[in-house]
Amino acid sequence: MVYEFKARRRVEFSDTDMAGIMHFSNFFRYMETAEHGFFRSLGFSIFDQERLPRIGWPRVHASCDYHKPLRFEDEVEIHLVVVEKRSKAVTYQIRFRKLGGAAPEEVARGQLTVVCVSHAADGTMRATTIPKDIAARIGVAPAALLEG
Repeated sequence: MVYEFKARRRVEFSDTDMAGIMHFSNFFRYMETAEHGFFRSLGFSIFDQERLPRIGWPRVHASCDYHKPLRFEDEVEIHLVVVEKRSKAVTYQIRFRKLGGAAPEEVARGQLTVVCVSHAADGTMRATTIPKDIAARIGVAPAALLEG
């Protein structure tokens, strides 16, 4: 079972604000990049058009604490770690580490909780059990990894 995933991105000029630092909202976009990569690493897509009934993964919680800024052209590692897996929901911790210095430096830490939902023909969504083939591939990180 997989419980972590790492992605790298370079801060683009369009990611920055008038102060020249990455706008806070883009940390959430980067979290989504890591989540999608995590699903691909499991052999799935976050949006599987062939799965019936169709499922989705809306966010029910999203937060981020910022410690230091990221700037244009900084390279950042986005480290997703599964904190909790329940029958219908998964919670991720996402750590942002600036690369390129003597050692990676944590600049922010976020958390996402997503719920598995099924889509009805009328467009409504209802929480549903995570499909067994997906749930079987997702593990929960050891406590020691979560402390780091």
